[in-house]
Amino acid sequence: MRRFLFTAIILVFGTKLLNAQIDSIKLTLTLEDVIDLAVTQSSAIKYTQNSNVNYYWRYRNYKTRFRPQLVFNSDLPNYKHTTQPVTQPDGSIEFKQVSNLSASAVLSLNQSIPQLGTYIYASTTAYGVRNLNLNSTSFSGAPFMIGFSQPLFGYNWMKWYRMTEPMVYDESQKRFVEEIEQISLTATYRFFRYLYVQTNYLLAESNLKNSQANLKISQTKKELGQISDNDFSRIELSVLNAQKALNQASMDLKNADFELRSYVGIKEQNPLELIVPLNISLFDINPQLALDKAKENRKETTQFKRRLISADRDLAEAKNSTGLSATLSGSFGLSNSADELAGVYQNPQKDRTLRVALSVPILDWGRSASTVKLAESQRELTIFNVNKEIEEFDREVIVQVDQFGLLKDQLKTAKEADKVAENGYVIALKKFQNGELSITDMNISLQEREKAKRDYIMSVQSYWVAYFQLRILTLFDFEKNANITYGNPML
Repeated sequence: MRRFLFTAIILVFGTKLLNAQIDSIKLTLTLEDVIDLAVTQSSAIKYTQNSNVNYYWRYRNYKTRFRPQLVFNSDLPNYKHTTQPVTQPDGSIEFKQVSNLSASAVLSLNQSIPQLGTYIYASTTAYGVRNLNLNSTSFSGAPFMIGFSQPLFGYNWMKWYRMTEPMVYDESQKRFVEEIEQISLTATYRFFRYLYVQTNYLLAESNLKNSQANLKISQTKKELGQISDNDFSRIELSVLNAQKALNQASMDLKNADFELRSYVGIKEQNPLELIVPLNISLFDINPQLALDKAKENRKETTQFKRRLISADRDLAEAKNSTGLSATLSGSFGLSNSADELAGVYQNPQKDRTLRVALSVPILDWGRSASTVKLAESQRELTIFNVNKEIEEFDREVIVQVDQFGLLKDQLKTAKEADKVAENGYVIALKKFQNGELSITDMNISLQEREKAKRDYIMSVQSYWVAYFQLRILTLFDFEKNANITYGNPML
């Protein structure tokens, strides 16, 4: 029994120790790692993929809309027992008891011609009815029939639909890439937010450690009369301030940790350690190349064209719906009736129809004219807005390229300033510990070091943010010199 209890205790404490060791292992992540996590497993990427799937099936539905459709319709059976008016041979109407059982079947092949707005069909029909009062049966049908319907002056919605719907799908594909790049940008923001807070925390830890070491040295100097009470009090205060700063940095780090984990979908509870992306390949970007790729890849380019086409479509609809409209329809085939179903298909007779339907507005109190004028005005406004947005679009790309170049130079300067400030702090710390530097000058050196370190981190952030913003504007990878593409695992 004792051996069993001893073994159990060993297992329990061993497990706890192992878990503690596992929990203490840091999860080291680079900027690339964080972005990869965001674009593969975050909730944002799942929403983007689902939205893209919706547009995919919308486009598939459009592709099948103008293909031949084979349709079968029937009534099997149709029973009727009621009193209804019946027209007599002399034209009079009598109410009679009607009782019959009927059945019908229609098989039709339908096809639309979107370029012309034409609807054509080919069908075969059969109809049978049994008079239950007279105990008789009769059949009729059209073994073969073809027909068409052609608008002559009306609005052809099919033509415009075929022009705009592929554009909608093209926009959705470009939007899909853009939204993934936006997720990468947001992940970059979260990464550097954590990195900035992590830097503050590490600085606060270092400052507290150095302040405590300075306090020990100052305690000895005070006992030897080498330092005044006022300076010693200021050193004690610096320790307290360093501890306060560390506590605040610790809380900020926890918040940043939660934000980063929740956004990119990190399930592990291991402590995070982010690596500053110092291996930056600084390169120049040709403004004209960026502008050309933006026009080629961005959804706005397709959207501008679609908006202009939609304005033309609305104007055409206004003109055609308010004036003369006509529809030409006709059919040709064979039909027959018989006492037996087989008789319907024996010696059928020609069956022909031709019809022209007209609609002519005569007096509408200016409604037609005002509708057309409104559509024309809206079209002109759309053209103006599109041209203005194209100019703003071009300007945004050029400005972003210029800003990227400035941030590249700023990053170089911030890197050198960080090195200088760090070396200056190390020298100042040694001088202070040797009694060659005052506490005031030491604090100034400390503040310069912290500011330079934070400025450098912010410069690195600004550089990467500007780069990803430029990728979003162009959907082009300037490092690989290739268009940015993504697959949807849900398709």
